[in-house]
Amino acid sequence: MKNEMNLQFSALSQNESFARVTVAAFIAQLDPTMDELTEIKTVVSEGVTNAIIHGYENDPEGIVYISVSIEDGMIELSIKDNGSGIADVEEARQPLFTTKPDLERSGMGFTIMENFMDEVEVHSQPGTGTEIRLRKHLSTSKMLCN
Repeated sequence: MKNEMNLQFSALSQNESFARVTVAAFIAQLDPTMDELTEIKTVVSEGVTNAIIHGYENDPEGIVYISVSIEDGMIELSIKDNGSGIADVEEARQPLFTTKPDLERSGMGFTIMENFMDEVEVHSQPGTGTEIRLRKHLSTSKMLCN
């Protein structure tokens, strides 16, 4: 059986921790390891921070959308914004690439996501926003979503 959650919130940096904890609470039903839980929380932080800083340029009028589904121990996570979009996704996925060096951004967001998740897809159009789709199969899942 598939279990789903949807969340939307204002593009404010203080909501990043809310998103991270909410997603972690939802996937806790699968009894992930501490490492798996930390990795998912980190990925959510990176995706939400990218949406707020890059997608919406810190405009609190923007809305960040997160959806999570769980089925057979597989977590599917989507983080979406309707912000500025990414002109060159392949360039943005390169380690250390950042469009905000003045903000001391490390440029490691997508690299971190790729290291912690099984699959990472980035769909973006300049002027219409970005959606990051992530998948991870948990190793110790108790399959509690009956």
